[in-house]
Amino acid sequence: MAERGALSLLSLLCLTFIHTESTVAKHVDKGLAAQAFSSFWFTVEPQDTLAIRGNAALLNCSAHSDAATPARIEWKKDGTFMSLVSDERRHILPDGSLFFTHVVHSKHNKPDEGTYQCVATIDNLGSISSRTARFSVAGMPRFASQPAPANVHLGESQVMACEVNSDLLAFTRWEKDRQPLELNTRLVQLPSGGLVITNASEADAGLYRCLVENVGSSKASDEAQLQILAETGEERKLEFVVQPMSVTKVVGNSMLMPCVVTGYPAPNVRWMFEDKLLEESEGRVEVLEGGGLHILNVTEVDAGTYTCMAENSNATIEAQAQLTVQVPPRFVKRPANIYAHESMDIVFECEVSGSPAPTVKWVKNGDAVIPSDYFKIIKEHNLQVLGLVKSDEGFYQCLAENDAGNIQSSAQLIILDHDVALPSSPPPSLTPNTTEHVTPGSGGIASPAGPTPSAPRDVVASLVSTRFIKLTWRLPAEPHGDELTYSVFYSQEGTSRERVVNTSRPGEMQVTIQNLMPDTKYRFRVVAHNSNGQGESSAALKVATQAEVQVPSPAPNLQAVSNTPTSVSLSWDKPLTGNGEILTYKLYYTDKSVGTEQDSDVDGQSYTLTGLKKNTVYSFRVVAYNKHGPGVSTEDIIVRTLSDVPSTPPQNLTVEVQNSKSIMLRWQPPPFNGQNGEITGYKIRYRKGSRRSEAAETTGGTQLNKLIDGLERGTEYSFRVSAMTVNGTGPATEWITAETFESDLDESRVPDQPSSLHVRPLVNSIVVSWTPPENQDIVVRGYTISYGIGSPHAQTIKVDYKQRYYTIENLDPSSHYVITLKALNNVGEGIPVYESAITRPQSDPIDPDVDLYELFHAPYTPVPDPSPMMPPVGVQASVLSHDTIKVTWADNSLPKNQKITDNRFYTVRWKTNIPANTKVKMANTTSLSHMVTGLKPNTLYEFSVMVTKGRRTSTWSMTAQGTTFETIPSSSPKDVTVVSKENKPRTIIVNWQPPSEANGKITGYIIYYSTDVNAEVHDWVIEPVVGNRLTHQIQELTLDTTYYFKIQARNSKGMGPMSDAVHFRTPKTESSDKMANDQASNLPPKPGPPGNPHTHDSGTSVGKSGVGTNSENHILVIVIIISVGAFTIIVVVVGAFLCTRRTTSHQKKKRAASKSSNGSHKYKGNAKDLKPPDLWIHHERLELKPMDKSPEPNPVMTETPIPRTSQDITPADSGLESNPHLQQRRNSYRESVRNTPISEPLPPATASSQASCPSEIMADPEGSYHGSTTTEEEPSYSSNLPPHRSAHPHTHAHAHPLKSFAVPSISASSHPPYESPALPSTPLLAQTGPPTHPHVVKTASIGTLGRTRTPMPVTVPNAPDVPETSKMLEDVDSVLASLAPCPSPAPRSNPVPLPQSYEPDELTEEMAHLEGLMKDLNAITTAP
Repeated sequence: MAERGALSLLSLLCLTFIHTESTVAKHVDKGLAAQAFSSFWFTVEPQDTLAIRGNAALLNCSAHSDAATPARIEWKKDGTFMSLVSDERRHILPDGSLFFTHVVHSKHNKPDEGTYQCVATIDNLGSISSRTARFSVAGMPRFASQPAPANVHLGESQVMACEVNSDLLAFTRWEKDRQPLELNTRLVQLPSGGLVITNASEADAGLYRCLVENVGSSKASDEAQLQILAETGEERKLEFVVQPMSVTKVVGNSMLMPCVVTGYPAPNVRWMFEDKLLEESEGRVEVLEGGGLHILNVTEVDAGTYTCMAENSNATIEAQAQLTVQVPPRFVKRPANIYAHESMDIVFECEVSGSPAPTVKWVKNGDAVIPSDYFKIIKEHNLQVLGLVKSDEGFYQCLAENDAGNIQSSAQLIILDHDVALPSSPPPSLTPNTTEHVTPGSGGIASPAGPTPSAPRDVVASLVSTRFIKLTWRLPAEPHGDELTYSVFYSQEGTSRERVVNTSRPGEMQVTIQNLMPDTKYRFRVVAHNSNGQGESSAALKVATQAEVQVPSPAPNLQAVSNTPTSVSLSWDKPLTGNGEILTYKLYYTDKSVGTEQDSDVDGQSYTLTGLKKNTVYSFRVVAYNKHGPGVSTEDIIVRTLSDVPSTPPQNLTVEVQNSKSIMLRWQPPPFNGQNGEITGYKIRYRKGSRRSEAAETTGGTQLNKLIDGLERGTEYSFRVSAMTVNGTGPATEWITAETFESDLDESRVPDQPSSLHVRPLVNSIVVSWTPPENQDIVVRGYTISYGIGSPHAQTIKVDYKQRYYTIENLDPSSHYVITLKALNNVGEGIPVYESAITRPQSDPIDPDVDLYELFHAPYTPVPDPSPMMPPVGVQASVLSHDTIKVTWADNSLPKNQKITDNRFYTVRWKTNIPANTKVKMANTTSLSHMVTGLKPNTLYEFSVMVTKGRRTSTWSMTAQGTTFETIPSSSPKDVTVVSKENKPRTIIVNWQPPSEANGKITGYIIYYSTDVNAEVHDWVIEPVVGNRLTHQIQELTLDTTYYFKIQARNSKGMGPMSDAVHFRTPKTESSDKMANDQASNLPPKPGPPGNPHTHDSGTSVGKSGVGTNSENHILVIVIIISVGAFTIIVVVVGAFLCTRRTTSHQKKKRAASKSSNGSHKYKGNAKDLKPPDLWIHHERLELKPMDKSPEPNPVMTETPIPRTSQDITPADSGLESNPHLQQRRNSYRESVRNTPISEPLPPATASSQASCPSEIMADPEGSYHGSTTTEEEPSYSSNLPPHRSAHPHTHAHAHPLKSFAVPSISASSHPPYESPALPSTPLLAQTGPPTHPHVVKTASIGTLGRTRTPMPVTVPNAPDVPETSKMLEDVDSVLASLAPCPSPAPRSNPVPLPQSYEPDELTEEMAHLEGLMKDLNAITTAP
């Protein structure tokens, strides 16, 4: 019994163990039994098909699957499933292909054309869709153009037209005389269907026609006769019969770009790709015999601009076309299969490339995925699925499409049960939420090792907002572990799709759920995880988010229309949900080319935005505001402003004389910001010589050159170019001139001998330089350099005709070399010029003129290389911007395709001569171009290039120059100073220096001044200064006031920064000198507008000027006139009385002299030499001519109009006694000025040229200079005046009635403060042109006081030569210095006191003085 009991117990234990093992095994098997991904894809997909009407057609499709049930194939047409059950013409073959028994197609019934797609489905697994295929049917044959009869000269090309539908081109062929025509390199069919016949021969004559066959019905075009004409040898202009046309090709296709040219002599056709010459045959690229370009297997690198150039000995023409290469979509990253659990978030990644950029859409089980809250497109093409549910399982496909094709790729999503583990390494496409909750619970396996946690307790929403909710909870009652993690599952009420968020670390019992919708109810539940797995779920907690502030909804129906090139009109409707009164709208707009958003406040529901850029894309959006703030923005709308005529001319216009009858023009488009639209063409205007009549020609928008032919020999032509848009023609460039050759260059004989040859020996090399032959009428195509020790025949090198120097390298030191140079052309080599040189010894010191880089980087090579490195040629500098120039070149040592296959590199060096000590900069590159950046604006740079290969280095190439564009000044004017003008406290003078970084030619300055340094800029007073002047006067300022000044420079590109403010305080009161000047003036101010006291009518007499503006001036004028009149009368009476008492011959002589003081005395003072008062004074081109002798109303004063002088003369502001220099000149009448060197600046003139009494001189009380009236044309005789400066005198000086001697006084002018003192002047010297602005000055003469005097105008057509002027200045100054002193002026407030008495001897001495004065004056004016 005991044994049986023991056995029974043992059996029970065994059974229990076996049952436990089987249970564990079941659990383990269940945990590992993840469903495998299915093999399901298309083996064949439909392709684009061209079918023939009435014939059968087939669209292939086949799918592979490892499922037990084969895939079911269905077809879609234009996105809709086809019902083929009762269709007799179309049915699906067993492999899934769609078969058409016969294609139906007519003008009004096209049931078969469209886009087809096959869909493969496996029940209980999913569906996949193929790529789409275009099914088209060849149309009825129609000819858009047909062959026409034509004549062609022998050897020329002709095109026979035959234009058919593009889909019928493959069915088109040609016949000649009703026999099939075999195509070859000479007979080429164009993409349009036309036939090009090249190098025509007699055998090409006949009847031609084209046929369209094999499309259900054949059709032939009209027949056309081609006749062959004999070549007459008569010159014919080059013309394009067929120009290259822009074309678009898909990668892998072939491209034919035609270029057919006729003319005589027969042209040579070449092709350029971008800036590279294409060779006759270069692998895939072939230039056909007829001039067309054929490219096989087009690739992306073939895209670009192609130029067809045709040239003969008379002319060159060219045309351009664009090749656009399209690349079908291809996958860079395909979507991958994904395992996931419910509630997880996943991402299917899909990355594609192609040209143009493909569009991507997603399909799930054959149906398009519509983006929603749970299906989102992120990172451009990836698909994100949030909160997975079981129904999300299936096949997801990424479909990419562009104009070149479409592709698809699929991935499978399998959702596992929670007790089934995900793969140990999660797929990389899982989101962070997914990866975080894969790990808890031992990979999701419900392990039997122990119990799982109970439900978390007290789940509450501790914080609720509009877009997020914060949840907290307590530890489960039965945690069954220490480190618990938690998952929060949530869903929107009314949906079954849950999402999950995990806690960030073990033990954390709170989480914040974000990205929720406002005013929406959500359900939340929390699950805890321990080491045994996922525990129980808490009860569902329902929480609603808060409603957002009641702001307006988006404004509907936002519309924008561009009315003008600079404005856009917008309108919108009131928001549907305003949530209160709409207070205002804010319009946001963005310039897409810049990206910066701006805004404008709008009160209504429409607005016109102005000041926009022309032809520019803008985006607009509108936001409504209520009392709560801004509402929801509208979606952006895109508008492009209208185009306009270009606002800037084309750039870099150059002319190149081709021969005696043609000139080639080249240019660059206007700057982009000045194009204002798409450039549709260019207009070239040209004229012969100085004629006004112009001829015009136009080009296409992409053509940047034009050959102007049919010109006259040896004639100068002027050209200018303007750009055109659809709106019109923009501004033209400046005229640029070129002269055609007198005769075409001669190549019937060899060139003459080079005009010079120079050699410079170094240790192992000799630098050779030369100049071309003097006879430039013979063609030179290159030069031959021969050299050797003792004989020039050892080595020979040929160089380009443009080259002017060469370095012969690898020579022996201390050796005697003989060198010859010959010019050559196609006829042969010309006469050589010889030179010899001895290379330096090896121990010679370094030549300071030798480039150190060459010395140290080109070591001596023991074995001379028979082919030394040639320097790069064709160096060009293309200016791109104000700080960037692109340097390009060619390397003759490379193959013709200019491809670099070795380790050579190029060194580019550049420098500018401003400033002179600028260092040379260099850069290395391995390509045939280099972009030089960081240059200074508006600066001329020189560039040269050298090539280095291993230890061999070439010499520097010929230089190319480029001047960077201008840009706005980047610094402000410097050294700004403000000073008060002497004796004019209300006038200040502002001086400055140009900005250190002008970045272009300074065209002017703007002076800002204000009494408030903190005022806004638009509140400051503006004074413009035109030109490059560096000083300016500002008048009519307030006394005892602080002013602040700023200066801003401008050039052609715009305004620079302002200088720092400089302050200046005007004086408190008027100066005493200024008051004295006002009292000394015997005339009131000149009439004129109040705003400009210096302007005056050129024909107005000073004596007739209006009186002053106040009563005080009236009184002063009356007092002065009475005083001067009384003084004059008393002096005349006393003088007459004393003169009558003198009866000696000496007294008579004096009296006669005084009466003829206006006459022209000769060197001998006898009566025969006396002339009447009206004189002709001849001196070179200067003359005084008599005027009409009509009586004047004033018997004492006569009016003499004086033309405006360009000489600046300082007005007399003080009396004679206060000017010691004038006093000295008076006392040293004979010597003072004659002994002064001409180059030395003369002292300022302080009165009129007659040294009139200062008290009688009127000066402009406010100065006579105004910046806005300055001109640059009037010359100045002051050697110290700056260029382009001259002042206009505006004041009038009056001669004293007793001291003028009828020599007209000169008007005085305020003197610019920065100029040196002006030369003393007389009316004979001051005139520089016709009297455009004559001053009117009163003069008087002793002896004419009792009768009327005839006024004497001064007419000076041209200024005299400088040496004569200088001599006359000396002589006249001597005369002026001899005048007797005038009495001191009396104060204006008192009458002028009379002299006590004149003694007879004093009067006699004075009269003799006057006689001597007249002698000198006559000697000056009559001298040859």
